[in-house]
Amino acid sequence: MPFNIVKRRGRKEMQLPERAMQPRRTDSTLMKALARAFRWKRMLESGEFSTIAELAAREGIAPSYMTRVLRLTLLAPDIVEAILDGKHGTDLTLARLLEPFPLEWKNQINKLKVCNLVL
Repeated sequence: MPFNIVKRRGRKEMQLPERAMQPRRTDSTLMKALARAFRWKRMLESGEFSTIAELAAREGIAPSYMTRVLRLTLLAPDIVEAILDGKHGTDLTLARLLEPFPLEWKNQINKLKVCNLVL
């Protein structure tokens, strides 16, 4: 299959022809943040740690950051699945995901679709 080498953001990438199906790329930063959020939630719910401050001290991070990451456990299952499958928009970053979002799943999905952040 023919391809071209192009530079993007200082890195070389392989560019496939338009008709070729592009493989999905998972974002390891987003995946790690989701994994941490659900692990921390499980640790708090199990009683292993009684407060976020206690858990944050154990993890060596600021409690404010931990609370922002813990909010990811409130994301709609469709959004979580899109991130894990690499089907989210390329503009969806951890910083954007940590911004305040609606609690209702339908509104979360609509907000991200309007911004072209989720396919």
